[in-house]
Amino acid sequence: MFNKTDEYASKFLGKRVEGAQTYDPSFIVAIPRYENRKQYNIEDKSLPFVGYDVWHAYEFSSMTENGLPVTRLMKMRYSCNSEFLVESKSLKLYLNSFNMSKFGKTVDECLDICKKIISKDLSEKLQTDVAVNFLKSNSQRIEIYQNFQDLTKIINEKDLVITDFKESPELLKIENKEDKKEYSLMFDSLRSNCRVTHQPDFGDVFIYYNSKKHILEDSLVKYLCSFRCEYHFHEECCEMIFKRLIDKLDSDDDLFVSILYTRRGGIDISPSRWTKNFDYKDVKNLLNLECYARNGIKQ
Repeated sequence: MFNKTDEYASKFLGKRVEGAQTYDPSFIVAIPRYENRKQYNIEDKSLPFVGYDVWHAYEFSSMTENGLPVTRLMKMRYSCNSEFLVESKSLKLYLNSFNMSKFGKTVDECLDICKKIISKDLSEKLQTDVAVNFLKSNSQRIEIYQNFQDLTKIINEKDLVITDFKESPELLKIENKEDKKEYSLMFDSLRSNCRVTHQPDFGDVFIYYNSKKHILEDSLVKYLCSFRCEYHFHEECCEMIFKRLIDKLDSDDDLFVSILYTRRGGIDISPSRWTKNFDYKDVKNLLNLECYARNGIKQ
């Protein structure tokens, strides 16, 4: 069913658009989060999680006043508490408008000016604080999720039969344990689809929880596979998975869900959500503006 979210998103998505030759902030499209959240009983005024949306633009480029090209990996981050998220193609068009624009006399001046402009434009459009930084080519590449177990190595893949490819929370099965236990799990074959263009999006899902309730791993794999024919934005998939899992756990349990999507058009989106008052070391690593997100995981 076509709704307001699709209307906003389709301004550029699925259409031939001429890019700007010079800096143009009018490309930025903000999409309200509430419409999708209400489908899963997530209230904006009482979110069951905290978290960030982290974006990496791998081929950001601009020029100095003398015409010297400057190219960097740009990282930006903003809170999931924001009323809006930025539509991905509009962000690409906006960032590409810097390609032939000239700022500053030196490379450092150019990057500093671009950083301030981008942070200001996005913060105003999304009505939230957007942190922006450029990563140097020699930035340390951190293996953020090195302690997460691959779900496919835990289950008996020969006996597992998967038939549901539309999001099916009833697939999740729980068993009760006497004591709380920590689980750090990774599934590298998530597939969902863009809700407007229907192009496939692939990502790695990382799930940590600490609970007396054990989510059976084979059921979790079945559930994550049920996204294969779903049509949502990346951020929506992360919040949906979080909500389905937290509904199965106890209210005081810790839960962390992060999805590192592969990049498309030079940009990747890495949304993360976790329970309030939760301080897990990998959260800090993921959101650190001085480290890579996906590069430490797999090429």
